[in-house]
Amino acid sequence: MSGWLAIAGLGPGDAALVTPEVTEVLAQATDVIGYIPYVARIAPREGLVLHASDNRVELDRAALALQLAADGRRVVVVSSGDPGVFAMAAAVFEALEAGPEAWRDLDIRVLPGITAMLAASARAGAPLGHDFCAINLSDNLKPLSLIEKRLRLAVEADFAMAFYNPRSKARPHGFTRVLELLRELCGPDRLILFARAVSTPEEALQIVPLGEAKPEMADMRTMVILGSSTTRRVERPAGPILYTPRFAEGAA
Repeated sequence: MSGWLAIAGLGPGDAALVTPEVTEVLAQATDVIGYIPYVARIAPREGLVLHASDNRVELDRAALALQLAADGRRVVVVSSGDPGVFAMAAAVFEALEAGPEAWRDLDIRVLPGITAMLAASARAGAPLGHDFCAINLSDNLKPLSLIEKRLRLAVEADFAMAFYNPRSKARPHGFTRVLELLRELCGPDRLILFARAVSTPEEALQIVPLGEAKPEMADMRTMVILGSSTTRRVERPAGPILYTPRFAEGAA
């Protein structure tokens, strides 16, 4: 087959954070497929077809990409951040597994990008400097009971936690419950970061104790990072630094 499919991460927002590898493959593409805001980041040019679609049609997008590549097109599926973190890479492979056998012969590449939790952590300092986990708080693809179970276990393990998709207009109350549960498990003094629209002109960071955190501090453009029990805040004139030490008690 002469076509190919690349699944690419566009990073958190700033064009400077798109990798050269992704920039190069976009320049070669005949088709770019993705969620409307992400496709809007791709400059139109002659010979390039932009396929923008709504947020909840990931498998339809993936099937279209695979079929176009099978037809000989050079296709790039775009996600924000990294395509393998709560994004389109898994959807493409799910469609591949369920689709025609011929699709498995396609040239398919996953091109990594800077995901939101890394961009947010870097802006704040290094809150993910020791062991951490990432949890998607959306209940669109899993039940709230599973989210709560994973939160409890992550707190028990004393991970720092990066939360994707904390609160949307369609899900305004789930994050309220998450904050209540975390306060119950961690107490009011645990540090939490709200990093909104990192690397864009709308960027805003807030670091507060868990007891002062409010649901309204987060939306779908916000990455929320809860520190572990060892995460520290260092005050300085240019603004606070949030970091988690690399050592753990009892280390040799």
